[in-house]
Amino acid sequence: MDELAAGAMNRGDEVAFTTLVERHRRELRAHCYRMLGSLEDAEDLVQETFLRAWRSRAGFAGASTVRVWLYRIATNACLDVLAYRRRRALPYELSRPADPDVQLPPVAEPVWLQPFPDRLLEPMAPSEQGPDAAVVARETIELTFVATLQTLPARQRAVLVLRDVLGWSSAEVASALDTSVPATNSALQRARATLRTRLGRNRTDWSRPVASPAREREVLARFMAALERADATAIAELLVADARGSMPPYPMWYEGRDTLHTTLARGFDLFGGFKVLATRANRGPAVALYRRRIDAPTSAPFEAVGISVLQVEPAGLTEMTSFMDPKLFAHFALPEALPAG
Repeated sequence: MDELAAGAMNRGDEVAFTTLVERHRRELRAHCYRMLGSLEDAEDLVQETFLRAWRSRAGFAGASTVRVWLYRIATNACLDVLAYRRRRALPYELSRPADPDVQLPPVAEPVWLQPFPDRLLEPMAPSEQGPDAAVVARETIELTFVATLQTLPARQRAVLVLRDVLGWSSAEVASALDTSVPATNSALQRARATLRTRLGRNRTDWSRPVASPAREREVLARFMAALERADATAIAELLVADARGSMPPYPMWYEGRDTLHTTLARGFDLFGGFKVLATRANRGPAVALYRRRIDAPTSAPFEAVGISVLQVEPAGLTEMTSFMDPKLFAHFALPEALPAG
């Protein structure tokens, strides 16, 4: 296949080139998302990767696999962006837990992490399947892991993703980043030290305990029903004692079942309940939130307001991250409004 790829590239066969690179779009999108923390930026960087690959196709010449070649281009394209862009974060990384008695602050200036729809992690066409179409493992795409990646300096982030997520050798990473093996190993050591502090010693520690599918479905169904009833107490009953919740782009976050109960109750008093749809993000359950404007008639539709990504463990609901951005709905292939009734 890669010999055919080299031949097609050298001939300038744009159709053949597009067919060859498109089969890697899904995993390259996930790779760029890990690097940048932004679904929108990841989409742009995959297109930039394909453009750079087409322009430099004469340099491929079968020296590596198409997949490795594209990952090298994508990683360096991400590093170019990270050289002038601020890192993305979640609220709990930037401040202490908020007091529910303090008035809701305005939308904050920091650039926030975005969720990643599970629908974009699955092969969408036969051309995306095959031995090179790597499965995107849960622990490498969960919000907590991606948020932790953003705390690493850009090159450390690239080295760790290439080594510990993709399984490349130090020599392969050094070649991709145009550096030395000792420099690569040093960056990896520092990056792993950060992950050990925040996530655990081994890759198996990156992901939190996962609830069984049945337990996850139970918690999700009860959570959705409580949202539509505007029932803060029912949601609190699903939470573990040290659960936390946030609503990017608002900068505050809340910690603890009682605090979240108070915050939710006050929110429901102000805004009422929601209409909701189940979806999935970052390999876990999520809920699409729709709300009717307060001044709208009861016949008015419910409009998209945000995507709430849930962390469900065997003990219950441990985290709710609600991304209050209606523009996300298009990426999730969700409607912009739901009818009243």
